[in-house]
Amino acid sequence: MPGLEISLLKLYVPLIGWIGLGVLLGHKLPKAVPLFLGKFLFWVGVPLSIVSFLRQTDLSESVWLAPIAAWTAMLLGGGLAWIWIQGRSHWKHWQQQQTLHSGSQADSALRNFTQRNSAQSKRRSPQANWSKPTQGSFLLAAMVGNTGYLGYPVSLALVGPQYFAWAIFYDTLGSTLGAYGLGVALAARFGMGGQGQRLLIEALLKNPALWSFWLGLGFRTIPLPELAEQALKGCGWAVIALSLLLLGMRLSQLTSWQSVKPASISLGIKMLIVPLMVGFGLSYFGVTGPPQLAIVLQMSMPPAFATLVIAEAYNLDRELTVTALAVGSLGLLLTLPIWLWLFSN
Repeated sequence: MPGLEISLLKLYVPLIGWIGLGVLLGHKLPKAVPLFLGKFLFWVGVPLSIVSFLRQTDLSESVWLAPIAAWTAMLLGGGLAWIWIQGRSHWKHWQQQQTLHSGSQADSALRNFTQRNSAQSKRRSPQANWSKPTQGSFLLAAMVGNTGYLGYPVSLALVGPQYFAWAIFYDTLGSTLGAYGLGVALAARFGMGGQGQRLLIEALLKNPALWSFWLGLGFRTIPLPELAEQALKGCGWAVIALSLLLLGMRLSQLTSWQSVKPASISLGIKMLIVPLMVGFGLSYFGVTGPPQLAIVLQMSMPPAFATLVIAEAYNLDRELTVTALAVGSLGLLLTLPIWLWLFSN
């Protein structure tokens, strides 16, 4: 296990260091700083890093299995989350019925009152039946992961640049399309707003990561001078550090730690059950070794910040979304050793 410990040490030191520095700076610097940094990374930094690392990756035909795996993971996560929501609702309803029939005849008046109140609570009480916005946030947290700002550095550190294409294909053609495509559709179904639907669709079409992905595929075969090649690589790694810094700044602005129980259940589906099921399933399609690990690591990422953007645009349960982001980001440090132990050769 020495190799496993060394790999984790090489990851955790910069991961905790840069994110921790970001949290510290997030409390000290004006709020405009992370906003500016976020825009810079979104429009310039991340697209540049995608172009840079695509030049270093091995693009085999099987790399196209990465987005298929991403959509499988998102649909499986959403399906399991929906089964949990329905099962919980039926269980709560059964408990209420048992309570109503457990009293004596002397308590009939109280039971009648409880029964009338129960019909109302099914419509308004999250203890008996979650509201539509809560269900929407629960589903999104179980489906869409932070495969860009967090998944990229984790994949580079634990799998290496040679197989980084698997992470890029998973993120750009999987998570990004899933967040602003399927995620928006779910938010429109479960949310109370929907005023931002057109803007979110435009955000998908204008996403520079998608455009730089296709640009990088064509640009990777064009030879560059050695100095330019090294400069491009340096920019790519600098963007990874800035992404972790920005993640820490954003985490410092999350103040809600409520809804821990439902968030933990959603995270269990997203970060444990789905990677286990799909990860082992990849072996049957011939995806093993580093490519398998790269996909599993992307699957196991905590919820993306895009879920918060969508939740705010559609008036979903922001408290649950924020809690899932915070708890999931901390929980990642505990789950990464599991995937290295199971899928590292």
